[in-house]
Amino acid sequence: MSPHTTSTPRFLDAVRPGRTHWLELPSHRTSVRVARHATQARLASWQVPDEVCANAVLLVSELVTNAVLHTPGEWVLCGVGRMTAERFRLEVHDGDLTGRGIPDRCPGLDDEGGRGLLLVREIADSWGVTRSPLTGGNAVWASLATAL
Repeated sequence: MSPHTTSTPRFLDAVRPGRTHWLELPSHRTSVRVARHATQARLASWQVPDEVCANAVLLVSELVTNAVLHTPGEWVLCGVGRMTAERFRLEVHDGDLTGRGIPDRCPGLDDEGGRGLLLVREIADSWGVTRSPLTGGNAVWASLATAL
């Protein structure tokens, strides 16, 4: 599965009050819920429509789940940022220093997992995977328009 990407991604700024929000979360399953709730709250404060917000929350859930379950490391960074009035971006940075990247998955019909990045590919306007300048691990990002 190859991500459909823009050119080199521009990572979210760490210091843009009101336009970005970062969470540093322990690499634990309970962090997925925290990331979902924080993303929903931030997007609601930006008055992102409910359906777009629901899609973003689903994407964050999938990305944080992948980082927590499939990469080593004690922490995950989860960010949401307003790029323009019409577009926002989600980022999840893990601590996987192995350099192996994100493996391609081709789940079978009876498999219980393995579809997270398929969902990301279908829902996001653009997305990609690269090395994180913040953690040295993987940075998976997705962008969405604020209106459908």
